[in-house]
Amino acid sequence: MKHWLFVLVCLLMTVGWVTAQDVLIVADEIPAMEMLAKGIQQQEGLTSKIVTQTAMPATLANFRAVVVYIHKDLDSIPERAFIQYAQNGGKLICLHHSISSAKRKNKEWFSFLGIDLPKKDVTEGGYKYVGDIDMAVVNLAPKHFITSHKITYASTIAYTQEGGQKEKHVPGFVLQKTEGFLNHQLLGSRTILLGYKFTDATGKIWMQDRAAWCKPVGKGWLFYSQPGHAVSDFENSIYTQIIANAILYTP
Repeated sequence: MKHWLFVLVCLLMTVGWVTAQDVLIVADEIPAMEMLAKGIQQQEGLTSKIVTQTAMPATLANFRAVVVYIHKDLDSIPERAFIQYAQNGGKLICLHHSISSAKRKNKEWFSFLGIDLPKKDVTEGGYKYVGDIDMAVVNLAPKHFITSHKITYASTIAYTQEGGQKEKHVPGFVLQKTEGFLNHQLLGSRTILLGYKFTDATGKIWMQDRAAWCKPVGKGWLFYSQPGHAVSDFENSIYTQIIANAILYTP
């Protein structure tokens, strides 16, 4: 009897350990992820562990979701670990500069994500990042769990979807003094969740349906969201709820 009680206690401790670390956040810019971790815990009770890519655990399988927030080089071993985690059934949450020009040299990353960053002038569809902007983020999938669960949008924003000509007023919110990416080329199908609108330094208004999306990969699932350059982006409770919803979402 004592033996079985001991086994039960060990099992409960194991379950408790897994629950205590719902999310693994792999980052090279920590303050922003500390703010995200605080937000998803306060709003949904999700707990997390923040590590650098050189301090990742031997296996990712125990985590409910893995968040990638790596600005500089993505090393090949973590790259492969993230891909295998998602393909084997995990939820991989990629934020902001997890898609950036620094990742062009990675062998598998962009093909896994279904992304290209064209090397040509931005006016011809080339990739470019634009800093020091106020970004309006709009909800393009109003019935989707990720964009609707426990969310009341702060305002409506005049927005024209890509390929459309009619301007509509779409629910959204604004992130101030942040950074946006232009002309992510999306290769293959996915569910578009959010769009963005901002004005660059020349006064040109950009609107693209590429602020957030999700898609199945192997046995798992992938979510990408472009906002997140500034720590203040993760102080926005709407945005942190969207990320929390991506973690909670059952495809």
